[in-house]
Amino acid sequence: MATVPEDEWVLHVDLDEFLAAVEIARRPELRGRPVVVGGAGDPARRAVVATASYEAREYGIHSGMPLRTAARRCPDAVFLPSDPPAYNAVSEQVMAALRTLPVVVEVLGWDEAFLGARTHDPEALAADAQRVVEEATGLSCSVGVGDNRLRAKVATGFAKPGGIYRLTRHNWMAVMGERPTDALWGIGAKTAQKLAGAGIDTVAELAAADPAGLAQRFGPTMGPWYKVLALGAGDRTVTDEPYVPRSRSRETTFQHDLTARADLDEQVVRLARRVAQDIRAEGRPAARVAVKVRFAPFFTHTRSVAVDPPTSDPGEIERAALAALDRFEHGRPVRLLGVRAELTPPE
Repeated sequence: MATVPEDEWVLHVDLDEFLAAVEIARRPELRGRPVVVGGAGDPARRAVVATASYEAREYGIHSGMPLRTAARRCPDAVFLPSDPPAYNAVSEQVMAALRTLPVVVEVLGWDEAFLGARTHDPEALAADAQRVVEEATGLSCSVGVGDNRLRAKVATGFAKPGGIYRLTRHNWMAVMGERPTDALWGIGAKTAQKLAGAGIDTVAELAAADPAGLAQRFGPTMGPWYKVLALGAGDRTVTDEPYVPRSRSRETTFQHDLTARADLDEQVVRLARRVAQDIRAEGRPAARVAVKVRFAPFFTHTRSVAVDPPTSDPGEIERAALAALDRFEHGRPVRLLGVRAELTPPE
């Protein structure tokens, strides 16, 4: 096994309560109050929480929760509409500030980035990252320090809010071993339930599991990969190449459930046309088209079809989306529809 240089580090920078923090910076009188951002900012309308301030999270409000549920949990919360152009502008300020440091910056989204650095004091560099972000935007960020991307990403969870935390091969199992498997980056609640069904409840148990048994139960690719995650292994490469989207998608939430198949077809076609416009602008054809359906009250499923040969033709995208919609069992009320086109890799 190759020796990892002791001065090569990966830092994961994650802005704290980003969308809410941007809104509070614009409205300082909201500081200290529970703030919920999502949709049009009206909890009487169907939409989900994009971000909740830490004060709102104390009421159990979290991203992805329906705004109506958030309003029931905290009637005194301030609900604000999502403002993507404002968040994009602040995000660009953050990334520009991080690029003033002696690091490689890989942007992961509005509110997070990996930093690749060579230093003998990664905590000092992490503090510098927090300083330049605060000076540029007034926002707070948490920084995970790791000897690879996985450990840096997981470490950030221990750093929140506004702290710095280091996870490496030296302390990985001591920190993570007794934690549930969904504490790992890449394992969600559903996978954790499946692992629990196999008698694997903790990271340490997953790390000790037989790869062949995992492959048999969870597939030849994902089964052994879960063990790799539990061991804290992973890539350490950080690149500053521009992010290239792997897909384009559109979705809409209906204020009243749809039940008629004709209405579903009409909405899927509208979404497919918008996606087709997006991918034509992207300049890469779609190789697969997926449709997401959220049935009432809140069950979400996705079906997809391959497109061969890949195409940007709006009519073909529409036909593929309708074919994907055909793969659902219909009859239940629908509250949300989405269409996603998975793009071919750039040349």
